Amino acid sequence: MSETLSKKKSKITTDDITAAVWRACDTFRGTMDAQNYKDYILVMLFLKYVSDLWKEKREEYMRKYDGDKQRVERALSRERFVVPPEAEFDHLHRHRESPLVDDKKKTHFIGELINIALEAIADANPKKLDNVFRNIDFDSEAALGQTKERNYRLKLLLEDFANLDLRPSHLANNDVIGDTYERLIGWFASDAGKKGGEFYTPKEVSQLLAELLDPQPGSRICDPAAGSASLLIRVAKKVVDQNVALFGQERNGQTWALCRMNMFLHEMDGARIEWGDTLLNPLLIENDKLMRFDIVVANPPFSLDKWGAEKAAADPHKRFARGVPPKSKADYAFILHMIETAHENGGKVGVVVPHGVLFRGGQEGKIRQQLIEENLLEAVIGLPADLFFGTGIPAAILLFNKSKKSKDVMFIDASREFDDGKRQNRLTQANIDKIVATFRAGKSIAKYAHRARPAELKENEFNLNIPRYVDTFEAEEEIDVTKIEAKIKTIEAELVETRKEMAKYLKELTNA
Repeated sequence: MSETLSKKKSKITTDDITAAVWRACDTFRGTMDAQNYKDYILVMLFLKYVSDLWKEKREEYMRKYDGDKQRVERALSRERFVVPPEAEFDHLHRHRESPLVDDKKKTHFIGELINIALEAIADANPKKLDNVFRNIDFDSEAALGQTKERNYRLKLLLEDFANLDLRPSHLANNDVIGDTYERLIGWFASDAGKKGGEFYTPKEVSQLLAELLDPQPGSRICDPAAGSASLLIRVAKKVVDQNVALFGQERNGQTWALCRMNMFLHEMDGARIEWGDTLLNPLLIENDKLMRFDIVVANPPFSLDKWGAEKAAADPHKRFARGVPPKSKADYAFILHMIETAHENGGKVGVVVPHGVLFRGGQEGKIRQQLIEENLLEAVIGLPADLFFGTGIPAAILLFNKSKKSKDVMFIDASREFDDGKRQNRLTQANIDKIVATFRAGKSIAKYAHRARPAELKENEFNLNIPRYVDTFEAEEEIDVTKIEAKIKTIEAELVETRKEMAKYLKELTNA
């Protein structure tokens, strides 16, 4: 019985993995900031997991084929990924203190051995992991110090993860690895400040978008500003069996690598995630045309400067036929790209934007008016401040629908409903449910939501500023001056009596 209890306790949980990562963070603290060492830690966690998963697969086939190594190797070659011997975590752990001398008498220290391991994994899995590790160097003197210091830190890093048994049969449930990776990405994003907002969308916002867009089995879903894929994964998980096709593009090489690893750990490695600038060089192309999707969702960088406006007029895909957004603000450039890539028949778009998108004039105003007149805009949802990493400003969600039936636009002001966190506000499940229910019902609610008719939008000159449509004004309670005067007189009278009592006590003390 005690052995059974021991086995139950040995199941690895998200907290166990997080504790190991926290120890690994201590290995790097003081030598570099979290924005830099997160890549080393997350890559090592990825390497440990795929090594342990590979180890368990080998053990299973060894039992199944009674130790027939030839049949085992043949079975392993048909798995969804391959881990070469030189890439296994145990191999690296064995050489954490003693360097490896190869057949050519060349000495390889641990940083170089880790680089070799990552290159071997990428080469063995070209469709899934090609180029994923090219932006990280475990043998970098500039990042990790001179050879002696570098060897010592990497030895500690390997030891930090060595006692974690990440074989699937030893995990508490099937979602432990994916959930932990998501938690860690979120933690590193919060620690990275402004840069954190560039690669991570808070899970509650992702969940809200998933609920609003309501993807169906068989949907093609795309995030053109994929970041670490947290948003794309959350939308995909809205479909119970994840019977969806996932696509994305990310311009930052390190973030793209993080995205690919995140997708792999969620067993969504069939996703096509391209590395490149969506606005300057869209890579999700099919028959020389932009691919079309059922759901297009994104939390693009707010008001991105120098996005390529000077080249927009000559865009071969005609994404900016409605007008070229300002060169200093790419918000509408992302919106136009997303609308262009949504299926003409039922394609839906959900995008997080700064509030300026709702009311700025000039070229943005003209584009906004055209989108409304084409009856593409379905809803404007105002969110609370301090939801996103790196910015305290409140944001909004715009929903577009290419098969929209009504010409009305739904406005929801959810800016005052949130859980007040220490470092960051968050939406509660109740907040999310209320927003989604209100959107689906499509009915006005006093001080919360308003269904705007086309005439109202035109009257407001297509300005979408939410207070124009949702009146949240709270009338101040009327003041009864007579009652207040009477209360003041009562207080003053009581004060006179109190002073007399104090004078009496002071006199008695003095005479004593």
